Amino acid sequence: MGRVTERRRVIRIRDGAVSTRPDTLVTEEPLEIRLNGKPLAITMRTPGDDFALAAGFLVSEGVLGRADELANIVYCAGATEDGSNTYNVVDVKLAPGVPVPDITLERNVYTTSSCGLCGKASLDAVRTTARWRLDDGEDGADGADGADGADGADGGEGSPLRIEPETLSMLPDRLRAAQRVFDRTGGLHAAGLFTPDGELLDLREDVGRHNAVDKLVGRALQQGLLPLSGSVLMVSGRASFELAQKAVMAGIPVLAAVSAPSSLAVDLAAETGLTLVGFLRGTSMNVYAGEHRLALRTAVGGA
Repeated sequence: MGRVTERRRVIRIRDGAVSTRPDTLVTEEPLEIRLNGKPLAITMRTPGDDFALAAGFLVSEGVLGRADELANIVYCAGATEDGSNTYNVVDVKLAPGVPVPDITLERNVYTTSSCGLCGKASLDAVRTTARWRLDDGEDGADGADGADGADGADGGEGSPLRIEPETLSMLPDRLRAAQRVFDRTGGLHAAGLFTPDGELLDLREDVGRHNAVDKLVGRALQQGLLPLSGSVLMVSGRASFELAQKAVMAGIPVLAAVSAPSSLAVDLAAETGLTLVGFLRGTSMNVYAGEHRLALRTAVGGA
């Protein structure tokens, strides 16, 4: 199975002095995700938690929402000419009766470690229907049929999440402190799930921020924890439309990022009721949508 890090020789220049030394790099390898034996997507990822990554990807695509909808996930042997297992191809088997989406050439996608999903036929193809309302954890947001799901961590139906800005301000440091591989490579994104009190529930690292979120969501699906209606998702880097979509599809009501959101991420947050916080650095932050979940002590005036 692939390693998380690899060693490479580098030439180091410091103040004009030249030397050679080994350097630790984060591993990046392709992962092909198959659905019921048919190729669905290829993502560039850091090996590890591959089954959770595949499950989380299918949550964000609206295919999975409950643990019992997933039959099993296996690595595919014979992925090379000599029949060996590269551990870079996984096949997700859906449980009997779970609808299989139409896999067409337009739907078959390639994803990179930097931008996530690329090559979608249109924006409408990305806007899948959420199963849960973000405010109360109930099924069927925006008229979707939905399916019964377990309450999220430290929250549940009828208990809208509220969080103090002071608690939010502590999350980037807590996320960074838990990044073990980043300390050795400096080349990984992180995504963490926190309680409204700032307790770290789970953290995953990957070269792709979207993969890190998929690994979190996939683990939650496997443990029967969706929707994550009582959780806060904290990500390193920016908040793209895709990350906002993944939060909504997992029933996560708050998404916070250390950098900027995109305009589409803000639009999606406003449409779905997602609380979106960007530029979260120290005690400073920008709230782009869903400010009703923040315990603000002063009135918010209009611009």
